[in-house]
Amino acid sequence: MVAQKVVLITGASSGIGYQTAKKLAAQQFKVYGAARRVDRLAPLVQLGVSPIYMDITDDEAITKAVAHIIEVSGRIDVLINNAGYGSYGAIENVPISEAKKQFDTNLFGLAKLTQLVLPYMRAQQSGRIINVSSMAGRMTTYMGAWYHATKYALEGFSDALRMEVKPFGIDVVLIEPGGIKTNWGIIAADNLKKTSQGTAYQEHALAASERMRQLYSSDKLTNPEVIADTIVKSVINKRTKARYLVGYGAKALVALHTILPTRAFDKIIQKLV
Repeated sequence: MVAQKVVLITGASSGIGYQTAKKLAAQQFKVYGAARRVDRLAPLVQLGVSPIYMDITDDEAITKAVAHIIEVSGRIDVLINNAGYGSYGAIENVPISEAKKQFDTNLFGLAKLTQLVLPYMRAQQSGRIINVSSMAGRMTTYMGAWYHATKYALEGFSDALRMEVKPFGIDVVLIEPGGIKTNWGIIAADNLKKTSQGTAYQEHALAASERMRQLYSSDKLTNPEVIADTIVKSVINKRTKARYLVGYGAKALVALHTILPTRAFDKIIQKLV
């Protein structure tokens, strides 16, 4: 009898994480959905997902969550690092404490969780770590310096990790979504507006915030289910790509960033976002 594969996914209470947990449970995986707001996981519990509390910036909470999964299920076959957020604002205006908070959530918490899971995957001589990055790790939008810095860092982290763990039968995959129809963009727009009021950047920042709000309120963006389908494919398929660039604007903008002179790309981005 083949053992049921165990999946741990962070940020499972909404958006991409929620849809991915739902789809993997339907595929008969043993899914642990992690979130700070465990109450928001209630609909997933009815679908067979096991809720688990996790604040990705709290080492003790992460350690307890992993220990619980190992105690109950004895293994972790797939780790999906999905939790993250974006906070926009001019570099001069964003407090360093907020910049550190983004790195703690988008990189360092993810890294700590990965460190805790790896010994079990090495013992199994198998495993897959799927890091949900963004096209933001391949190109930069206006007034998003700190968010992009975290995603660029995650790209480099993932590339190094993939080479390190390959001898142990562990694979590392990057998911790089484009514009997704979630609350992410509205939250980022609100933060941009908040950090810029009364500063030298106010005029340009408020205009950029409004453009962002309009985009994330439109029907142009990709449904989170599309990204969830890509993640599920990267879990199920024996052979995977190192990167999956998917969703609204992702392939086009990354391609433009690659082929255009830097200053030409800057001008396009300043008009778009």
